[in-house]
Amino acid sequence: MFDLEGKVAVVTGGGGVLGGSIAQSLVDAGVRVAILDIRKEQVDNRVDELQKKGGEVLGFVSSVLDVEDLKKTREQLLEKWGKIDILINAAGGNMPGATLTEQQTVFDMKIDDFQKVTDLNLNGTVFPSLVFGEAMAKRGEGSIITISSMATYSAISRVLGYSVSKTGINIFTQWMAMEMATKFNEKIRVNSIAPGFFIGDQNRNVLINPDGSYTERSKKVLARTPMGRFGDIKELNGAVQFLCSDAASFITGVILPVDGGFSSFSGV
Repeated sequence: MFDLEGKVAVVTGGGGVLGGSIAQSLVDAGVRVAILDIRKEQVDNRVDELQKKGGEVLGFVSSVLDVEDLKKTREQLLEKWGKIDILINAAGGNMPGATLTEQQTVFDMKIDDFQKVTDLNLNGTVFPSLVFGEAMAKRGEGSIITISSMATYSAISRVLGYSVSKTGINIFTQWMAMEMATKFNEKIRVNSIAPGFFIGDQNRNVLINPDGSYTERSKKVLARTPMGRFGDIKELNGAVQFLCSDAASFITGVILPVDGGFSSFSGV
């Protein structure tokens, strides 16, 4: 039921930490993986890394905000491998300019930074889902995974743009799940994972002090996390593989928390 061998997956943001971890787990499961990233060096490095581990991998320098570019990538991929079974929308994240300091208020936020982070996360998920999802619709099967966030469950201070865009991803996930199942085929499923708190390059300075100790923000996060720790990025991979497999054949339109209990705990 959990077998993914022989499937073809597209991983946007595959040069990053999240996308790279998911891509590695899919390769380990026998999936042929296409890495998409706007950064050529990251694409080349990721493809080389995965190929050295025995993976069948292709790399594409492609922007998730350029629909025509995505369509060209789709056609090249279909010509090479003939199908697209899985899309992982791992491109996205927050930006330094879109994160308010503790001393700032919402009125200090730069509108340009707000627009950039909402565009990257929301449109950067919608556009690939439409382009690669169309190939799934024509074939009659496939699985699309989007990336939500704990910032969609309740207000998290300092990250308005990120929170708004990730919340938009939630309804887009549910909308696309409905659209695919009712107008195309029930075998095309669209789901989301909502990571809890993981320490990565984008949030390290907010969560970790220069001396390696936890910041006050980290302490607040851990106080609301029943498991009492940050997640390991690899702990997202099982949820992704489950949702992409036949074991989840009757699951579509869900936002699955992978958060150590953060979303279920009131803090009291």
